[in-house]
Amino acid sequence: MGYGLFYLGGTMIRALGIVAAGEWADAAHGVTLDYDRRYRRRLRFISDQGVEILLDLPEAIHIRGGDALALEDGGLVHVRAADEALLEVTAPTVDALIRLAWHLGNRHLAVQFLPGCLRILDDHVIADMVRKLGGTAVARAAPFDPESGAYHSHG
Repeated sequence: MGYGLFYLGGTMIRALGIVAAGEWADAAHGVTLDYDRRYRRRLRFISDQGVEILLDLPEAIHIRGGDALALEDGGLVHVRAADEALLEVTAPTVDALIRLAWHLGNRHLAVQFLPGCLRILDDHVIADMVRKLGGTAVARAAPFDPESGAYHSHG
């Protein structure tokens, strides 16, 4: 027996899968979510078009900006990554940047790798650590899309 999801007298649409960026062409709905809300198994949200949607996946997965959620009715929801308070970490040499990446990973922080820099969620304690290790940490508002990790697939 299935379960019904209702709101204001209507049926909530369920999103049951993810279509990777570049593998879809047109979406009837859109939503902008921060990193935390893009790494979920189950999440209720309202699309930009005012439709209530329930993300209902078998397991938590990292949904990347540009991906689409596949709706049970065949439609798609374009997922955009929201700007977030980040630190952009740089170093004077590649070796120094690798060392900083090790320290960030050693603290189990989510890290986004970009050419010549690393991005992490803003944290004044980590910014201080980066500076003490010879790097720079500059506050920046941008979408955050960190590495998923060796044991996590995209979808």
